[in-house]
Amino acid sequence: MPRLLVLASTSPFRRELLTRLQLPFETIAPDTDESALPGEAPAATATRLAEAKARAVMQRYPDALIIGSDQVAAHGNERFGKPGRRENAIAQLRLMRGKEVVFHTGLCLLDSLSNRVQVSCVDTHVGFRDLSDTEIAAYLDKEDALNCAGSAKSEGLGISLLSYLRGDDPNALIGLPLIALCGMLRAAGVALP
Repeated sequence: MPRLLVLASTSPFRRELLTRLQLPFETIAPDTDESALPGEAPAATATRLAEAKARAVMQRYPDALIIGSDQVAAHGNERFGKPGRRENAIAQLRLMRGKEVVFHTGLCLLDSLSNRVQVSCVDTHVGFRDLSDTEIAAYLDKEDALNCAGSAKSEGLGISLLSYLRGDDPNALIGLPLIALCGMLRAAGVALP
């Protein structure tokens, strides 16, 4: 009998990505503090939080494969989270214009029965064009990106803000690295084509 698959996230982007694998799954909101630890590198934050999200729902699902994921966008020491408000999105896009931002997407697959954990971080290097204030405002007028790390949806109109994307999995930038996840699921005994 197939194991229950659980996505520890309420992100509509991650949910949509996971449906591509055509496996039944449940979603649940993890109760997790998403703050970075002092001195913690962005990739370390992403992987730690991915695992923390999976572990946060482990008690409720004692015999499941639980997926946790988190994303941290950074340029040097500057981190770019979900802006939440238009003013924050404008400020982020101004800081990112003309720069390369690395989106670190942490992924965890936790077998709650055995407590076996697989963790990975998939990086996507994103070049932002040297955006004018007018272009930033026009973009935010047309697309709601207030719930996206880095204030831009690459799967939507936000692609027009970019000069390049470099990474191993285009899905990682959206929030769930499916190529790495498929490998983890296979290692856990899940049949995939």
